[in-house]
Amino acid sequence: MNLTSNSAADRNSDLPHYRMRILSSLSEIGQEQWDGLLATQQESNPFLSYAFLHALHDSGSASAKTGWRPVYLTLWNQDQLAAAMPLYEKSHSYGEYVFDWAWADAYQRHGLNYYPKLLSAVPFTPVSGVRLLAVDQSARDLLLQALCTLQESSGISSTHVLFPTEAEAAQFSASGFLLRTGVQFHWVNQGYRDFEHFLATLEQKKRKNIRAERRKVAEAGVDFRHVAGADMTEADWHFFKRCYDHTYSDHYSTPYLNREFFLSIGKTMPDNIHLIFAQKNGKPIASSLLIHTQETVYGRYWGALEHVPCLHFETAYYQAIEFCIAKGIQVFEGGAQGEHKMARGFLPQKTYSAHWLAHEEFANAVAVFLQREAGGMEDYISELNERAPYRK
Repeated sequence: MNLTSNSAADRNSDLPHYRMRILSSLSEIGQEQWDGLLATQQESNPFLSYAFLHALHDSGSASAKTGWRPVYLTLWNQDQLAAAMPLYEKSHSYGEYVFDWAWADAYQRHGLNYYPKLLSAVPFTPVSGVRLLAVDQSARDLLLQALCTLQESSGISSTHVLFPTEAEAAQFSASGFLLRTGVQFHWVNQGYRDFEHFLATLEQKKRKNIRAERRKVAEAGVDFRHVAGADMTEADWHFFKRCYDHTYSDHYSTPYLNREFFLSIGKTMPDNIHLIFAQKNGKPIASSLLIHTQETVYGRYWGALEHVPCLHFETAYYQAIEFCIAKGIQVFEGGAQGEHKMARGFLPQKTYSAHWLAHEEFANAVAVFLQREAGGMEDYISELNERAPYRK
């Protein structure tokens, strides 16, 4: 695969007024330019910030060594960044949350290479957001055109754009990408005065079960300490990392993120960070990390060193909901998957991904599969909405 700035330069004639560059490091762009471009977007989130992405790369969590080689696609108007796309050359499909293992296996069984592939996403982060960052629609169109030219000339097997906005998904579809839909579960603040006000809107059985879960945690002698990012100590981060690692160990898996990453975002984006610590008899036993703006809380990571019934629900969901209510935050995105969240007040939300495959026969087969899958997903979301936990 030939993904270098020099190879891209030959295609400048196809991009009027812009110079195309493929960059292996965000430092080649700089924080001022990157965050300045991000500030012009109608929809953005902290995971697209220079601080978050640079921490992933600089810590080695998302790097060429871990199978995430940055090949950021950018357009420049002289020395001004006009458009950019977080883009990676992937040698595996870990940490993506949109699963294409079956596609990779099918390629292998037919003697074809599925990897490396191109992936546009925020590593390890199933949060929807802008993938075509641009100063205007013209630059956005040209950035997508540059991506299409790149993928067709570089010899890659496929390109995958994960969790774009709905509007972007439509633009990718119009450019020949195959669309795939998924579902997540989000909690929405309806102007609740407190947690009891929220509970009063739920069906009686759901309300009763939540109260029972919270009571079990309280009767186990567990209380909670909330810490804003700016007040986090290094000892707090070390304890959180132990909890995070323990979760992966329980699932016989390897953690994606290292201590350097967490310490970095603690220093560079403290206003977007909130941690919750569960304590039993004054000793911390569990924690959860929230990333947030004034409008949205994103539930990210949780872990416990001691088992207490229902502690996960309390630490990762109910305490976070109380935080949203107290701060007047409108949406709590609880992360990937998790139909069990519905019983706790979360509702289904559709997500998108876009896929391009170079091999025509495989592309046709995947198109048929996705069409069938999409019909099943629509039925599934309709069924979920019929089972909404709120009082009719």
